[in-house]
Amino acid sequence: MLGTQAATKVTKVLLVDDDDLVLDQLERVVTAAGYEVVTARNGDAALLSMQQEFAPIVIADIDMPQMDGLALCRTIRRQSYSGYVYVMLLSSKDAEGDILTGLDAGADDYVSKRTPTTQLVGRLRTAQRILALEHSLRRALADRERMAMTDVLTGAHNRRYLLQHLSHELDCAQRSRGALSVLVFDVDHFSLVNDRHGHAAGDVVLKEVVQRIQQGLQRSCDWFARLGGDEFAVVLPQTDIAGASIVAEKLRRAVAATPIRLGTAKVRITISIGASELGVIVERDSTTMERLLDLADQNLYKSKKAGRNRVTAADTVDLAPTLPLATRSNSPTQLNLTLLCG
Repeated sequence: MLGTQAATKVTKVLLVDDDDLVLDQLERVVTAAGYEVVTARNGDAALLSMQQEFAPIVIADIDMPQMDGLALCRTIRRQSYSGYVYVMLLSSKDAEGDILTGLDAGADDYVSKRTPTTQLVGRLRTAQRILALEHSLRRALADRERMAMTDVLTGAHNRRYLLQHLSHELDCAQRSRGALSVLVFDVDHFSLVNDRHGHAAGDVVLKEVVQRIQQGLQRSCDWFARLGGDEFAVVLPQTDIAGASIVAEKLRRAVAATPIRLGTAKVRITISIGASELGVIVERDSTTMERLLDLADQNLYKSKKAGRNRVTAADTVDLAPTLPLATRSNSPTQLNLTLLCG
């Protein structure tokens, strides 16, 4: 029926018409043009179809019983879908007033039933180009938002992400009376890495620490962010202080387990961690994320004061490193920055 080449990318089109003959003819034309077609015979069926299998292009007849094409178009515009819906209204009424009414209802295009099928297919191509542009813009905005929430050096979430999402986690925990723990950690004697090996080596260390922390967090709901410099925060939803202590110790061990290679040298890196939890705060219903972070930061300071490479959790016994006695030293520098040349 049509000599038009198939569309380069298959796009789903929803056809809506109460006339079976018109619907069948439209389906043949649109399918021959290379599009995937789904059909509905009234407005209610069309809305249900959109919920079950989203179609970015909708071609709807205006004159339908119960919910006509104008009402369908207005309803689609009020709904939320995974992408933009390009609506084409199809009608035998093609006076200027009819066209303006259709466009005012939210339609992107208004097609007369007397329009040749070749023009209809051409308008479908236009719709597809517009949808591709909309998708490209949506993706660019999402990428920009992601970059605004991402630490450029390490790829971890940044401080902005932490402040925005920790606030949400706290609200959820307070409403549900659930647990919420926060860990704050930094790299022990990080300045010595920069002094001895240069700032590029310091960047390598931070990237490797981030990778080990990512691997150590097993649950999809757990996440972390870089606060700045060598300081990071880990957020553990639905986790009490005992559970947070276990996770913190696991992360501490993961970082200390294997030296990091810097050129021809290997550097043994450790971290100190402080933990806090919503449940240990008396005024938990009115506490703030700043209070949670501050409490964890205070415990981080206790870990560093006690010799570093350890976990300090509120209302729990400090978890000291379980290193062999032969490797322990009264010198934090020797313990936490052991050079293994090779």
